Amino acid sequence: MSKPLVSVVIPCYNHEDFVQASIQSVINQTYENIELIIIDDGSKDGSFAKIEEMTKLCEQRFVNFEFRSRPNKGLSATLNEAIEWCQGEYYSGIASDDVILSHKLKVQVEFLNSHHNVLAVFGGVQHIDENDKIIATSLSKSRYYDFKRIIMHKFDLPAVTQLIRLQALKETGGYDSSIVLEDWYMWLKLTKHGRIYYMSEIFALYRQHDNNFSKDSEKMKQGRLDVLIFLRIQNIIIKRWPNKVV
Repeated sequence: MSKPLVSVVIPCYNHEDFVQASIQSVINQTYENIELIIIDDGSKDGSFAKIEEMTKLCEQRFVNFEFRSRPNKGLSATLNEAIEWCQGEYYSGIASDDVILSHKLKVQVEFLNSHHNVLAVFGGVQHIDENDKIIATSLSKSRYYDFKRIIMHKFDLPAVTQLIRLQALKETGGYDSSIVLEDWYMWLKLTKHGRIYYMSEIFALYRQHDNNFSKDSEKMKQGRLDVLIFLRIQNIIIKRWPNKVV
């Protein structure tokens, strides 16, 4: 069976207490053919030093390992920068405070290898607190998602569980730095090119703590509005200038 290269990206910002666990979870994958790309986005805490402590282990474990630290540019810019480095067939992005389970990549690669019409696969998560205690489980039924269901916000696609065909991701044009809800925006763009599938299986641990963006309800509301406005403008441009790239 084909074992294509998987590019795993960890963007880090002020997660000194969690980033090593995130990295270790990639090291622990039962799937072997992995490259790991870490960008520290100008952290003001000890994240850089924590990542540095694991560089030798990463260099031994991965087919390719890249680590860069530079001034803060924001999450979307950091993801786009990392994607440019990616050489794999598949892409997995992981927040530096989250953890993926050891079987995740193996199961998902096998699925995408045998479902060529699917662009991305996701799955369930267990929610953990700052001390790694499981506090909840989010697991839905297996199903396909399309643009309509995602735009209506009737979806369960935890970003930490993603595995995406890298070429499809690049063809969307990447993330837009003006969009706060970068994941929702990306899932919508992907469904314009193909299908997304949710597997009813736990693939990751999603960490909940006081600094989670999802706890800021006002920013979440504004983020959804920004995406809807952006998509409406895109559609207007496409209708008036069908050959224009947006």
